[in-house]
Formats: sequence, C-alpha cells, structure tokens
Amino acid sequence: MLAPYRPLFAVPGALRFIAGTALSRTGGAMFGVAVIVMVSERQGSYGLAGAVSAVGLAVLAVAGPVLGRLIDQHGQRRVARPFMVLSAVAGLGTALASGFGAPVWTLFVLYGVSAFLPEPGPMSRARWAYIFRDDPDRLHTAMSFEQVADEASFVIGPVIAVLVSTLWFPEAGLVLAEVLFTVGVLTFLAARETEPPVVARADRPSGLAVRRPGLLIVATALVMTGVIFGANEVVAVAFAEADGNASLSSVVLGGFAVGSTLAGLWFGARTFRSTLTRRLLVAATAMLVLEVPALFVANTWQLTVVMVVAGSATAPMLITSLSLAQRLVPAALVTEGMAVAVTGILIGISAGSAVGGWAVEVLGPQRAYAVPVTAGLVAVAIIAVRRRHLEGAELARLSSPVP
Repeated sequence: MLAPYRPLFAVPGALRFIAGTALSRTGGAMFGVAVIVMVSERQGSYGLAGAVSAVGLAVLAVAGPVLGRLIDQHGQRRVARPFMVLSAVAGLGTALASGFGAPVWTLFVLYGVSAFLPEPGPMSRARWAYIFRDDPDRLHTAMSFEQVADEASFVIGPVIAVLVSTLWFPEAGLVLAEVLFTVGVLTFLAARETEPPVVARADRPSGLAVRRPGLLIVATALVMTGVIFGANEVVAVAFAEADGNASLSSVVLGGFAVGSTLAGLWFGARTFRSTLTRRLLVAATAMLVLEVPALFVANTWQLTVVMVVAGSATAPMLITSLSLAQRLVPAALVTEGMAVAVTGILIGISAGSAVGGWAVEVLGPQRAYAVPVTAGLVAVAIIAVRRRHLEGAELARLSSPVP
C-alpha cells in the first residue's frame, strides 16, 4: 500500500520540504489546544480560553485567501518569510503576556496577530500541483499523502501540547508550537528547487479565485465537512463524560483520525478514472452514511468503533475536494484557490464547535450527533444539486490550455 508513495520522496528537493511541512503541521496542530490549556490554567476560565482560540481561528480563516493571493503573485519565499517572522514574534508575545499576567485583551490582540500566517498545507499542495502538473495519477497520490500528513499531525500535535504544558509550565505548549511551526516553515521555504514559479503579471487571470466557476460550491461543501469535525470533537467529549469515561474522549477522537489516516493511505494508492466531482459526491455520501450510527451507540467503546469507521470517509472527502479546488483554478491562482477551500473547513470547524456545544446542552450528548449528521446531509445536497455545474467547470478546466 505504501509503494505508490515512494516516488514522491525521489523528487529532487522534495524530502526537505516534506520534512518542513511535517514540523510546521505538528506545530500548527498544537496551537488551539496549547492556547486553551494556557489560558484556562492562568485565567481559570474555559470560556475565555475558547474565545481566545476562536479569535485566532477567525483571523486564520481571513488570512488564508489573502496570503494565498499574495503568494501566487509574488512567490512563496518572498511573502511567507516576513509574515512568518511577524507570526512568531506575536505568538511568543502571547506566551509572555500570559506568563507575566498582562491584561486579558493583550492575549486576544497578540494571538490574533500571530494567526495571520502562511499556511503550509496550501503552499505544499501548490508545489505538488506544479511538480506533477502533467501526471494526474501521481498528483492524486501526492494530494493523498498531504492529507495523511495532516491527519497524523492532529494525532500527535495536541498530545504533545497538553503533555508539555502540564509537565513544564502552562505556556510551554504554545512556545513549542511556535518553534516547531517557524522552523518547519523556514525549512520548507529553503527548498527553493520545488517552489512553483510566479506567473508573469501579463499572463495572470483577473479576479479572485473564489469567483472561479465551481470553487465556491466546493468551499461551501467543505464548510459542512468542517461542521462535522467541530461538532464531533465537542459531542465526543460530552458523550464520554456522560458515560462515565471522560478520559476516553481522546481515544474516540484519535480513532476518528486513525480511520481517516488509514483510508487516506488506501485512497492514495488507487487510480481513478471517474471525474473528481463524481468522487466528491460519493465521498460526501459515505461521510453522511457512516456518521449516522453515532446516533444509536450505547457506550463510549461503541462510539469509538463508529468513529474509526466514520473517519474512513474523511480523507477521501478532503483529498478529493482539495484536488478539485486545485483543478478549478488556473495555475496562477492555485495557492489562493486551495486557501479558499481550507478556509471553508476552518469556518465549519468553528461553527460546528459552537452548534455542537449548544446541541449538547439542549438535546443531550446522544442526540447532539444530529448536528454532524445534518451537516453531512447538507453537504451531499449541495454537491448533488450543483453536480452538473461543478462537473462542467471541472471538464472546462481540463480542456483549457495550461500556461
């Protein structure tokens, strides 16, 4: 199953940028949990901790497409390095403000500024899109590898963040996250041989990537996917606690990530001849169907099994949607286009966490799984209703000349 991934590491310079994204992804996966642990320990309020984390997520959602557009226009190194320095200084400033008891508003400002950062995922996927621009099968494998790397970081990162913050001091998780993220992005940017060239201004298409046919449909479907992720996190913790197994909530969420990782490895090793639009509809349907049993589980262990199985639909959904986002935009807008798609996920996660928490309070942990199930149903409906338009946009891009 791993054999199809070996050629990725043979690409000149790829090993360096893969290592860089591995570090930066791990650091990125630590941010949210690290801030929540830090603020809750110092301020004694999970509500305040969640609010600070939410501000960072909101800024990141706005920053993604903006920085993605700048990167497409001026190049990854030229844009990412100064924003990386700004982010690192603001992030470490957040830790210092917390440690020295600065006013609470400084945490919101500094952490918000630190979230205006270049996302390694879209930049890395843009490199693969350039490297394998004439080899769609290998590009599919590369995009699958990217998703597996994302999932692995969210299995490892939060555990490290909680561990160091608990064993050392409350700000340790955030400090380590900033170090790993900064070193990782700088290592990634140092791999200059794989950086996509900037398309000359005269050859660049006008307008924003989000206005390209089909991209908004994909981003909207990914908002619903993000709702599933965000709601699952909140409801799983509440369900495990209500079942008397609060410590097993991490096992439930880890099972979801493991199922997604294994499915991503399998999915990337396969060759498909159907359109990405059709695969997206199948993946979204699987995501819905496999989430439904969560409404009927009797205990935490049953929920864990259900989440492992449900997670197996996640990687194919994300791999296909991000691959489609890349295909729907011209090469000159590829980073911006994928950043738009990722922003959809981030918005969905934030909304899913909020709605999931409300559902737990109103409906109880068991029935609260109606939130991710409903989100899955909406995602399927969006894709099904707009399938012809989306498929037409995909085929039109395939037949258009590549600059």
